[in-house]
Parts: sequence; structure tokens; C-alpha cells
Amino acid sequence: MVITLWLAIFAGLIGVLAAGGNSEHAEDAIPDSQATLALQRMNEKFPGSEQTDAQTLHLVFHPSEGFVTDDAAKYQIDAVLAEAAELPGVASVANPFDPEAPYVSVSARTAVSTLTYSEARRRRLRRRPTRPHWSLQQNAPAALGVEPGGNLVPLGAPEQGIGEALGVLIAFIVLIFTYGSLRAAGANLGVAVFGVGVGVIGVLAFNAISPISENSIILAAMLGLAVGIDYSLFIMSRFQHELRGGRSVDEAIGRAIGTAGTAVVFAGLTVIVALGALTLVGINFIAHMGLAAAFAVLVAVLLALTLVPVFLKTFGLKMLSKKHRKALESGVVWHEGDGSHDTFLRKWARFVVKRPVMSLIAGAGVLVVVGIPVLSMKTAFNVPGGADPESTERAAYTAILEDFGGVQSPLIVLMEGEDVEDQTTTVTTQVGNLPGVQSVSPAQISDDGQMARITVIPTGGPIDDETKEIVHIVRNEARAVPGVHLEVTGETAIGIDQDAALNAALIKYVIVIVVISLALLVLLFRSILIPVIATAGYLVSVIASFGASTAVFQWGWDFPLITAAQGDPMMTLLPILLVGVLFGLAMDYQVFLVSRIQEMHSKGLSPKDAIVEGFGRAAPVLVAAATIMTVVFAGFASSSFAIAASIAFGLMVGVVADAFIVRLVLMPAAMSLLGKAAWWMPRWLDKVLPTVDTEGHALDAHEASVPTSVDFRDGALTRSRPHSTPRAAERESARRPLAWSN
Repeated sequence: MVITLWLAIFAGLIGVLAAGGNSEHAEDAIPDSQATLALQRMNEKFPGSEQTDAQTLHLVFHPSEGFVTDDAAKYQIDAVLAEAAELPGVASVANPFDPEAPYVSVSARTAVSTLTYSEARRRRLRRRPTRPHWSLQQNAPAALGVEPGGNLVPLGAPEQGIGEALGVLIAFIVLIFTYGSLRAAGANLGVAVFGVGVGVIGVLAFNAISPISENSIILAAMLGLAVGIDYSLFIMSRFQHELRGGRSVDEAIGRAIGTAGTAVVFAGLTVIVALGALTLVGINFIAHMGLAAAFAVLVAVLLALTLVPVFLKTFGLKMLSKKHRKALESGVVWHEGDGSHDTFLRKWARFVVKRPVMSLIAGAGVLVVVGIPVLSMKTAFNVPGGADPESTERAAYTAILEDFGGVQSPLIVLMEGEDVEDQTTTVTTQVGNLPGVQSVSPAQISDDGQMARITVIPTGGPIDDETKEIVHIVRNEARAVPGVHLEVTGETAIGIDQDAALNAALIKYVIVIVVISLALLVLLFRSILIPVIATAGYLVSVIASFGASTAVFQWGWDFPLITAAQGDPMMTLLPILLVGVLFGLAMDYQVFLVSRIQEMHSKGLSPKDAIVEGFGRAAPVLVAAATIMTVVFAGFASSSFAIAASIAFGLMVGVVADAFIVRLVLMPAAMSLLGKAAWWMPRWLDKVLPTVDTEGHALDAHEASVPTSVDFRDGALTRSRPHSTPRAAERESARRPLAWSN
């Protein structure tokens, strides 16, 4: 019934997707930014001024020797332009040597021709991306230095390489070693992959009705896979422990869902609330990202509570390794933590507990060092010239920027008011004298005389600090000229506004995350200091992730996995993506580690003994989960697509920092120093808060109230209970013995 229901849900979502029929995605844009609103007013005053750059292509000629004005170079350029005019869909080809509209640098080292394509051809290229203009570069003499540029054809992600598949394969191998059972590993990965499928199809189905950002799908897929593997792993591992402890299959399922399942619900709801909080930043496409990812997490939680028990019931004892099944056949019941299994992780816990100060200093020191590059982190909403510094598009863009300044990214200064015509000369002069301004065009005045616009060519590109400073200065001096209000617009100003808005949204989101984390962890652990330490550790791991990403992708440091282009500012969306996904994983690790420590402490162990015992029980599963996420993200980090690689690399570093340093070093060390104070809570707050039973106290109380008798017969351990009704007794007598159960 459960499997049928999930297949029906999956089929229903596919039906909604097919019926919707919309495959377009909404753009990542902020429609009400200052520059966007100014552009709308400008288009009203200057009809037909909408930009048409999307239908053009630049051919940049930059000879390795000599000048573009040499006779030989002119002859070769004319031949290339004649070939360009014959390309399909080309409406016109501009001659850079045209006296009326020359496009030759003062140094005569660079010339630029603009190819204009028909809109019909543009639409055709969107449906079937090709680059016929590449033949111009290939057929031209190498010494002529032909570089096609512009954004005529959308640059999509390259095909996936072997790294991604290898990462998933290694994750599967880790699962096999963790469980000791191929069936368990396959069930875990299968449930996670099915959950990603349901989550992504659900997001696409919504997109078919109401378009959302394509990045929403990326975040939903990544986070869905991460928590899907983790949630199944935590429940299945607890199921194995309960079986090895002598419980029947049904009882082990109940205990696993009642303990690890409760923790899954709490961790999942924490992540869902945090992702839903993205709606508070006030940016539509960011809100869509949060809701899409929250839906993927919700699917992962529901699958863990419904589909995972189906696999546990179906395979039963076959979810154990052969070694453990044989031990149960021989009547050996394993008691976790009985001292006979002194593992490396248990020894590690003792080491950290005995030397907490040294462990804290060492762990925090590593994270701080890795995070130092974040101080110079730069972000950009769009990287001019494309995301690949080695591409011909980037080479063309850079050549124009070096010889012509920021002509590809002009700023438009608007003058609005009653005295526009009288003040145009004053404003033009003042703007032209600003640092970073290369040239200013004469003012154009609207028909009603209420607005004038000035095109400003900066010396740098759209993401350079000098260009941003021009925008800020003009806005700060918007009322400096009497009777006129100044505003800055254009694609460059819009990009600057969007970058600033997303950075502000990141700060707001981090604050919301911290508040949610503290509130929910106080509720779960009934402690004040543990949530503070856990949240601080999460923030430090995020900083380490930002720092490592800055060093590798912005500074260009070599890293063995990275094959993607380096040297650019990070995509503005990347920090928000990292904060959201890493929060989900950090809460998973925190809940499943400390809830086990709390379980041991509630049973009467001293604080330090509870840390060692709980750590010894939870750490193996946590290490397995973190290792799986690390290798999966490492596989995606090897992609040649810079955006995907930067996201995956940041997540990989964040997982390593949070799981292996924060949760396995800093948390036990800090709790050891705090001792009993770690579990302190004001009495009035303790009375008000509801109890979240992740340790299974209710299950223990229920079992204690029902007496049992245990005996061994016919090679099987069986448990019998008194029966409250004759029908129950009849069912018990008719049931065949449960093999290897207690």
C-alpha cells in the first residue's frame, strides 16, 4: 500500500508537469530594485530605448603583431567580415573602419565589428544552441587574433563527467561498508534517489504552473539527496542495532522509528522552517529557492518514515551482515557499549574529553585559518564575458575592456525634474569629473522636457570597485544640483543593485537561521549552552566553506579536484545556497550526535561518561553520513562547469568542517568543559517547553510495563507476552517463531 501510494504521488506529479506544459524558468532578478525602477521610467520617457544587445555578436580583431590599420590586416579583416555576412540569420555586419561609426582603438591594436542577428534566428538558437560563428575564428589566420564574443548563444552547463558518477559509486561503497549488507546499502541509496526524483518532479510541476528560478531546482536536488541519504542511514543503522540487540524485526522497526525517526522528524522540520524563512528576505526567486528545497526535505522525511520501514520489513534480518546474522543464530546478543567493542571513535572521544582545551584550540584554529580568505571574498550577480576565463567570449570581452574601457557596460545617469534642460551641462561636467569615468555622452532630453539621460562609459568593468563607486557617488549626490534629481540605471547598475540586495539578504537570512537554530535546539535538548555552541560551530564551518571557496575559485589556488575555470568573483547566490544546505546537514549531525549523548546522560551517566558513550554510539553513523556527502560533493566539484563546481566544493568543505571538526572535536570538547552546566536550563523554561522524546523514553516505559518471558528453542530466540484478549492469545499461538529475535 505504501509503495503504491508513493508511485501514485510520483505519477500524479508527472501528470501535473505534463499538463502544465511550461518549460521556461523565471529569471533570477529583483524587479523592484532602484536601478530597475529607474529603467522603467526611462523607457516610458524614451520609447523604443530598450536594449537589443542580446541579438548581437562582437568580432574582436587583436593581431599578435602589427596594427589593425595595416593593409595586410585590413585585407584579412575584410575577408572575415565577408564570411560573417554569409552566416545564417545575420542581418548586418558593421565595418570597424567606417568613418561615420569607427570602432578602432586609439592604439590601433584592436578593432571590433558588431554582427546583428534577426530575432527569428535568435529564437532558433535558443531552442538548438549552436555556434556557427566559431568557424570565423577557425578559418581566420591565427596571427589576426579573432575572438567572437557577446551573448548570442546561451552558455549552458557542459556534459557531466566521470567525477559525478564516481562520487555516487564511492558513496555506495561507503554505505556497503557501513551496513555490511548490500541490500541495506541499496535500499538506502534507492530511497534517497527516489526522494530526489519526487522532489525535483514536484518542483518542476510547480514550475509548469508558475515559473520559478532554475537555481531552485539545483538547491532542491542537492539538499534532497544529502538529507535523503542521511535520514535513511540514521534509521537503518538504528534498526540494525536493535536487531543485534535481540529484538524482533517488528520491534526493531518500531524502536528505530520511535528514536532515530523522531530525531529525523525534528531535524527535518528544523531545516524546513529555516528554508521557509527565506521568504522573509523579500526577494521572490530567493523565496522560491527556499520553498523548493523545503519541499525536497519534506519528501525525504516522509520517505524515511514510510518507505524505509517497508524495506526494513521486507528484508528483515537480511539487512544485517552475514557475520551478525550468524552471531544471532548462535544465540549471541550484542549489547552496544558493553566495553567489548572499544573502537577508534570511542577512543577518540576519550582523548577529546581528557584534553578538551587542546582539542578546542586545535579545531577552532584549523577552521579560522581556512576561513581567513573570506575577508577578501567578492561576489557578482553575473560575471561579464561569461563564467569561463579561458573562453573566447571572455577573451573578446577583456580585449574590448582594455582598449575601449567599459563601453560594453555603460551607466545611464537620469536627470528628472523641472530644470532638466538648464542643468544638463552642469550635471554632465560633474559626472565626467568623477574618478573612474572615461567619457560622458551629450545629454538627451525627453519630449516633455521632464527627463534627460547621459550615457557614462566607465574605465572599468561592471563588477570593478571603481564602477560601483560611480553609482554610489551619483546616488549620494542625487539632490546636489538644484531642481534636478539624479538616478543611475542600465544593466550594469541593475547588476550592482542585485548583488547588493542579495548580500543584504544573506545577512538577514543568517540572523534568521541563528534564531531558529537556537530556539529549536533549546526545545530539543532542553539546554541553553548546547544550542549556543552548536550554532556557533555551524557559523564557523560556514565561514571555513566561504574561505576555502574564495581561495580556490577567486584567488585561483590549485586544488586536485578542480578542473573548472578559476579567478572570478563568486556567484552572489553561492553564499545563500551554502548557508541553506550546510544548515540542513549541520542540524542532522548535531541532532543525531547530541541526542545520543543526551540519552546516555538521562540514564544516569556522568557528563563525561555520557559524552564518550553517546559519541561511541552515534559517531560511526555520523562519520559514514559525512563521508558519503563529502565524496558525492567532491564528485560534483570535479565538474568543468564553474558554477556547479563552486557550489559542490563549498558544500564539500562545509561538510568536512562541520562533521569532522565541529561535531567530532569542538562539541564533545566544549561539553566536557561545561560538565553538568551543559544541561542547565531555567526551571520556568523547562516547565513551559514541551518534551521531544528522541531517546525513546516512552518506548522504554511501555516495555517496562509489559512483562515478557524469553526462551530459546528450535534455534530461535522468541519472546512471549501475556495476552489481554483470547484473540491476541490465539494470534500468538498461531504465529511461527521469529528467528533470532529476543
